[in-house]
Amino acid sequence: MHVIHPVANGLRTDHPVPGLPFINDERLPLDNPDAIERTGRNQGEGLWGRTDSLRDGGWVAFTTEPKNRSYAWAVHHHPEYGRTVLLIHDQDMSDLHHDWMYGHSGFLYRHGGYWWDGTAWHRPGQVLDRAFEHYDPRPVRAATTVTAADLLAQAATPDNVHVSKIADFTASKTPLPNWLDHLALWAQQRHRLPAPQPLDQCVVDLRAPELEPARLVDRAGLAKIAGIALNDLPHPERGRRHLPPPQVDAPEGPRWSEPVARDWAEQRRSADGPAALLAGTTTFGTSQPCGLVTDHNLLTKIIKDSLEDEDTRSIKRRFAKTDEKRTQETAATLAWWPAVALSEGPGSLFPMSALRTTLIEAVVGGLADDVARARKWEKDELSLGDIRTDVVKLLDWFILRNPDATPGLFGDILLIARTRLDLAPEQVGSLLRRSFHLDSELDGETIDTLLDMALPPSAKRADDR
Repeated sequence: MHVIHPVANGLRTDHPVPGLPFINDERLPLDNPDAIERTGRNQGEGLWGRTDSLRDGGWVAFTTEPKNRSYAWAVHHHPEYGRTVLLIHDQDMSDLHHDWMYGHSGFLYRHGGYWWDGTAWHRPGQVLDRAFEHYDPRPVRAATTVTAADLLAQAATPDNVHVSKIADFTASKTPLPNWLDHLALWAQQRHRLPAPQPLDQCVVDLRAPELEPARLVDRAGLAKIAGIALNDLPHPERGRRHLPPPQVDAPEGPRWSEPVARDWAEQRRSADGPAALLAGTTTFGTSQPCGLVTDHNLLTKIIKDSLEDEDTRSIKRRFAKTDEKRTQETAATLAWWPAVALSEGPGSLFPMSALRTTLIEAVVGGLADDVARARKWEKDELSLGDIRTDVVKLLDWFILRNPDATPGLFGDILLIARTRLDLAPEQVGSLLRRSFHLDSELDGETIDTLLDMALPPSAKRADDR
């Protein structure tokens, strides 16, 4: 999940982001999304706007701020939970639009991507569930929603602060130190709104045990949870997009909640684990997919035998002893690129993308037969038959040569089975596991390790999630 960092709250928002100033948004037509779009759309170079309807009856609208073009207004209107009005960096407009429209991750974001959908808080989306084409929603344990009413039960001094104006606004890199005073001033201004959202329904923040500062982990803790060396972590400055979204950006470095760190480690294992699990060592001492190593060794033997036969027939070699080591090295060199061409890239001798499509259709076709049979006989409970042995053997062949493609292959099978046949991912995932144990050339422990890494969360047994 790409985390957007807003820079200010609109004064008429119902859900203020802690630590951010409030901007006078009276020029923004908040009850007219088309007018918000027209504020920026096609109004000049560097200006843009957009609005879209949401599935639940709400809408989103965006516009570049004409008086301060480094920033944009983002408005989310929910028919039940009110509106969120944010000032964001102009270049973040399309990312936030995607999150609100298609991200399946609620509409309020706090603590580095923790999100609220109106009913519950969830951790930042990191573990991809390909069977549903979105990140697996993971609820926060013992989460407490903090409302404006909760915070304003404390003493505050709104006279000490003021509402900012957009024309001369510049985003601060640090939170406002006296933000409770700003929140109190925001609450005072709400009497001007027609039917304002009650303060006990204005969501500001969440609290949860996992977000307690003492329980957050640093880079060393993140590396330990992921089971990797600290030096193998991406650099926090140059490689931040490859790290999980931090819950706190402390002066001494980012800090993460332990569940967020575990989710990141899980997704990392899913992406990189199959290739590491199914790696072999070539005769050149390099690590490659074990299927490629097998092909190379077989071709090396074929070429070496051919070279030795040629030596035997050669008159020049009748009185000279064959150099076994040199023949082996020559055969290995000659065999390498043909072995690579069996399973890699453009110009490959074998159409791997076509094989992938054929494998998906073969598995789904077998599932379709089971579904049709159950309907024909009006069975109350659907029973899935084992995947055919030859199909499992071809799945083996493909996976051993393209282990990093395994999560995508399984994900597409599960996605198509769900959308085309209405089969639950967990049911199909169980079938894949059973069929591999029956007919795969891999040993049982390797099969279970591979499927635990490569199957999406919805396809795993409930007790493994």
